[in-house]
Amino acid sequence: MNKQNLAFSKINFILLAISVAIVVLGFILMGGSGSTETQYNPEIFSAMRIKVAPVVTFIGFISIIGAIMYQPKRKDDTEA
Repeated sequence: MNKQNLAFSKINFILLAISVAIVVLGFILMGGSGSTETQYNPEIFSAMRIKVAPVVTFIGFISIIGAIMYQPKRKDDTEA
């Protein structure tokens, strides 16, 4: 199989894996225990859950787009 015919290069897959890991990290940061009918948990409104985690997740999704659009510089066959 000719590697020049592939849509993505190795660096694209690496960037994509890192980006997906950032998205997963954002969702993990959003998680945690919630409130029940008998006990109120004020941690559901912590800054980590409502500010930091969504920003991390958004950065992950934007970096996925960047990883897909990234085109590494290819060596021109006409130059020696």
